[in-house]
Amino acid sequence: MHFGIALGSNLGDRSENMQRGIKLLLERVPGVKLRASAPVYETEPVDCAPGTQSFLNTVIEIEADCLPHDLHAHLKAVESALGRPEQRERNSPRTLDLDLLYADAVISDDPELILPHPRLHLRRFVLQPLADIRPDLMLPGQKHSVAKLLARLAP
Repeated sequence: MHFGIALGSNLGDRSENMQRGIKLLLERVPGVKLRASAPVYETEPVDCAPGTQSFLNTVIEIEADCLPHDLHAHLKAVESALGRPEQRERNSPRTLDLDLLYADAVISDDPELILPHPRLHLRRFVLQPLADIRPDLMLPGQKHSVAKLLARLAP
């Protein structure tokens, strides 16, 4: 199964946090293969407190023989290993944020894991790097490709 994962960091050595996160993920998930990695973008915080440091954001695509909920558990474990507390304020600064964006054509409305990510199509900081690696991807429930969703966002 192919999985899209968004990475973001705005605390500490942001670039190192993302590199360590990818390395830990690849070590944790059995049989995982990194299929694509987008460029890293520096972006302004969205829906965060005033004065929040800018983020580094990117997207990777991996292939793994696991279920989406299993991968989600691995993502949370990697965030925790890099110092992100499990209990935290929404949109608070973070050493590493890992969001599962999609899992092939899987649709899930489980409150623990909604797929595809419910706000993916509204977030330039996710769509831009995703469009760099999968511009023609049609996400379940969308009528337009990732590239077209990105083009429709206001600048």
